[in-house]
Amino acid sequence: MIKATDLTKFYHVSEVKQGRFATLRSFVSGKGRKVPAVSDMSFEIPRGGFVGYIGPNGAGKSTTIKMLTGILHPDGGTVEVAGLSPQKQRKEVARKIGVVFGQRTQLWWDLPTRDSFELLAAMYKVGQQEYDKAMEVYGELLGLHEFLDTPVRKLSLGQRMRADLCAALLHDPDVVFLDEPTIGLDVTAKNRIRSFLKDLNEREQKTILLTTHDMDDIEQLCKQIIIINHGQKVYDGTLESLREMYPLPSVLEVEYHGAVEELLLPNGAQFDPSRGVARISFDKRKTKPLELMERMGQCGEVRDIRVQTPKIEDVISEMYERPQVQLV
Repeated sequence: MIKATDLTKFYHVSEVKQGRFATLRSFVSGKGRKVPAVSDMSFEIPRGGFVGYIGPNGAGKSTTIKMLTGILHPDGGTVEVAGLSPQKQRKEVARKIGVVFGQRTQLWWDLPTRDSFELLAAMYKVGQQEYDKAMEVYGELLGLHEFLDTPVRKLSLGQRMRADLCAALLHDPDVVFLDEPTIGLDVTAKNRIRSFLKDLNEREQKTILLTTHDMDDIEQLCKQIIIINHGQKVYDGTLESLREMYPLPSVLEVEYHGAVEELLLPNGAQFDPSRGVARISFDKRKTKPLELMERMGQCGEVRDIRVQTPKIEDVISEMYERPQVQLV
């Protein structure tokens, strides 16, 4: 559904001059250098895929999204979305994609939310029957009915994001691009949007490309992740494979009733007598959690057992700290 081959984009950075009227002189001279924003980026996303596209600030995520949607033209390489070129067939591609930029809105600021939907439906030539059906489905799933007659400028951030999602889907696109759709939202709003996106992907088989800094979005939603750094792809695969390539220790925590025979605890276990809790770090590739639980269960009467797996943020940080390992 999405195919990028050797995708490359440069930005021109003007030469900085000193002295009076430095900014004007830098602009007029036209001198500067090319800075790569994206370099030789290649990947494929199948129909119905849900892909997380992640990386640090300035890595090239938004630039890639803009090239995939036809907003920017690449300086090298090719892009196909639903078999079409966003640069050569922009109008056709626009009908097949929906886009949500978390820090921008496509709604009309002073109009009631309902009017924005009706204007967008007219722009995309959505029939009345299709529009009514979309509003019925998305209105229920996103809880839009409570603010349809409220001007967009008076919506909360969570309400506006739900409205922007509906606006991006009114024309029934095959592909949805989401750039930071949960930025700044509270826990309740995030969970509502995540639930909606998961249902959209599974029930309607929409192909979704998501950029975000919220790793909970990635872990709860994405079947595949693509990680970029300095404009280059450094990983393309599943979260499970990434965890295996950069194995960080898991932690087993056992809470006991009453006395504990500390001498029976495995080597490396630390016991906190004030809480009656023993903790031990272990490598899941070498030690089976059930065997470790049994050993620690022999040290006293167990009240509770918890296993903490490494956070995906920690795994990705470890990957950046060991760039010599090639993951692609």
